[in-house]
Amino acid sequence: MSTAAEGDFSGNNDEPSASPSGGRLKATLLEAFPPFAGRDFRLYFVGQIISMIGTWIEIVAQGWLVFDMTGSAFWVGVAAAASSVPTLLLSLFGGMLVDRYPRKAVLLWSQVLLMLLSIVFGIAVLVGWATLPFILVLAFLIGSVSAVATPAIQAFISEIVDRRHLPSAVALNSSIFNASRVIGPVLAGLMITWIGTGGAFIANGASFIAVIAALLAIKLPKTAPRTLSTEHPIHSIRDGIVYAWTHPLIRTIVLFVAVVSIFGWSFMAMLPVVARRVFGIGADGMGYLYSAFGLGSLCGTVVVSASSGRVRGGLLVIGGILTFALGLLAFTFATWLPLALGFLFVSGLGMLTAFATMTGTVQRLVEDRFRGRVMSIYLMVLLGLMPFGNLLMGSLSEHFSTAVALRTGAIVTIAATMVLFMSRKEIMRSWQEYKVTGGMSTEK
Repeated sequence: MSTAAEGDFSGNNDEPSASPSGGRLKATLLEAFPPFAGRDFRLYFVGQIISMIGTWIEIVAQGWLVFDMTGSAFWVGVAAAASSVPTLLLSLFGGMLVDRYPRKAVLLWSQVLLMLLSIVFGIAVLVGWATLPFILVLAFLIGSVSAVATPAIQAFISEIVDRRHLPSAVALNSSIFNASRVIGPVLAGLMITWIGTGGAFIANGASFIAVIAALLAIKLPKTAPRTLSTEHPIHSIRDGIVYAWTHPLIRTIVLFVAVVSIFGWSFMAMLPVVARRVFGIGADGMGYLYSAFGLGSLCGTVVVSASSGRVRGGLLVIGGILTFALGLLAFTFATWLPLALGFLFVSGLGMLTAFATMTGTVQRLVEDRFRGRVMSIYLMVLLGLMPFGNLLMGSLSEHFSTAVALRTGAIVTIAATMVLFMSRKEIMRSWQEYKVTGGMSTEK
């Protein structure tokens, strides 16, 4: 990507001067959220948020469909695992593709495939073909395409915003996920009630039109064609792994994310079970549980974007994860729905604050030639290990209770965070040695 002039953004058009009446408000908003100054990021943001609302409709509909079909928390966990296990298997391959081919093209075609698969899913449900094995296969195929699309999304962001604004852009990209989590589950609950789960899957397929149109409208600056690597794909993947492992901060973040993904983040798969067994609510009420967590995460976006460069990242990560885990722990003791929603809000606020900070840190530290592969490793750990957490939560829930399963995950997450806190000085010492020895050959 060509380097933009100071104060400008790569791949974005200049904006006309604001009128005096709106100039002050616009300047304040752009100071808090600088990526919005660029046309390309605005197009991406709008298209992606519409698409992600559809994705959350599908996630909730799938969980509800499986639980309604089987009545088993274990199979809900298995279905969630089928969606995410491809990330573990294929993310490294996806990252290699992202580093070899134009990121916009990889992202565009992956969205087209996801649209077609979602429509097939919806039709199958409507005509009565959606047996449990069929659902698991479709979930696996959707997860397989997402394993390529997700690192492409993360790498593509670096092409439409300036490097110094990456933390803010990553937080805003996370806000897409979490704003849609506020809206999507509520819409999913209403759709399941009114038109059934098949209609919900079809709605998700239609939502991809928005992001496909946005990608077609984005005009990246002309750059020299990327030279296709002749290196063997396995060697290319190995180089990415070695780079990430020898980088002290990236290695620490990846290992910490692995623990939180398995024991903390996987609680989401159990919300349909909690909705029905603990609170006795249907699909519409279940949507409020997802939305409360999403609303907290959305507020966390504001915290990260506004505090970027003002608050130390380590403080945001440790404080955020502790807030998430303590909120989740309190949620497991709540029997009054409004109180439970409040704890989920707090938990979502902490989770987003931590994860957006860690993702932005990795984006800022990694050399561009390794960006796709390193982001695929990060996302493989974040999302690809979640199937183990889903299966663990489902199994503990079946043999003990859902509350015991979620409490176990929260306690392990708190313990891992305290280990990170106590190791911070040693980590920073290794980081300083890495810089002195020239490990960051191209980073400024």
